[in-house]
Amino acid sequence: MATQAETQLADGDLPCSSVTEVCNINMSDGAHADVNLWLQYGGFSIALSADACAALNPEVIMRGRLLSLLYAFMAVGLFLAFSAPAESSTPEHQVVLLWPEGAPGAVGTDDADRPSLTLYSLPKGQAARSAVVVCPGGGYAVLAMDHEGRQIAEWLNALGVDAYILKYRLAPRYHHPAMINDAQRALRYVRWHAQEWGIAPDRIGIWGFSAGGHLASTAATHFDAGNPSASDPVDGVSSRPDFAILAYPVITCSESFMHQGSCKNLLGVNPDPQLADYLSNEKQVTAQTPPTFLFHTNDDEGVPAENSVAFYMALRKAGVPAELHIYQHGQHGVGLAQKDPILSSWPQRLADWLRLRGYLM
Repeated sequence: MATQAETQLADGDLPCSSVTEVCNINMSDGAHADVNLWLQYGGFSIALSADACAALNPEVIMRGRLLSLLYAFMAVGLFLAFSAPAESSTPEHQVVLLWPEGAPGAVGTDDADRPSLTLYSLPKGQAARSAVVVCPGGGYAVLAMDHEGRQIAEWLNALGVDAYILKYRLAPRYHHPAMINDAQRALRYVRWHAQEWGIAPDRIGIWGFSAGGHLASTAATHFDAGNPSASDPVDGVSSRPDFAILAYPVITCSESFMHQGSCKNLLGVNPDPQLADYLSNEKQVTAQTPPTFLFHTNDDEGVPAENSVAFYMALRKAGVPAELHIYQHGQHGVGLAQKDPILSSWPQRLADWLRLRGYLM
């Protein structure tokens, strides 16, 4: 089975139809459930395990008639990976485990059981900086760690903002509440280390894409002040983000425009309706929800723009400062959309909002 580090793209990266097409390859009996499917799509290497495909589309039947073709794709992916020139100039970024002694509810000790942060920390200066916890998308089944993780962290660093990429636990191995536990712990962990890392404890935000946007919006609507009597000092600080950035987010798990795959991976099959409502975050907004920036596209068929609209309207009703940008064209999972002459302007709108809110110094 592909590890989270190996898995690059899925629901949060490609249109959902593309993922379904990849996972719906009609194969004859005999494919091993753990075989990795390496494909090339739009210049990216995609690694999808059979389990990941099943999690994204539980009705998928992985079979073996085209196994030789898949091995050919696998060979191409591995060849490209091993023949690529070494990036010696790329700095190594420290990875820290959120729970060094083991995460609560962990079902094992593999990498998939150990949520972590990859630190993109800037040199400590005289003025405290803002910081953002980054939640890549992937349908709660895989993580888009490049264009919804690394590229985002580098963009934030260029603005003088620290970034921390969250590797959170995923289906089918985990369901709620593992994911929100990881996000809340990440926010507490960053806030606990604020002085050490030179960041402002009251300017710590969260940024999520697609299903990662659902996780970020969950963190923005489900938080607490911490437990001062906790034996672990990290648990003594607040898990509330000071601002939220939601890019083509999954928001609801109870309305007609919900993303079925993400909600099924999060909640399991036939979830309790009360739990689905509890994690439909447009229904959980209060005046304490932090200021939020939202970006979506009208063309998004995977996660319809109604998700962002519903959250924005709830924020507006609660009197929470919010800004919403819906571009006419653009598929799901565009990241920073660096190659699109129109969509590539959306990060500048975000930078303007961050500056307006006082998060950029």
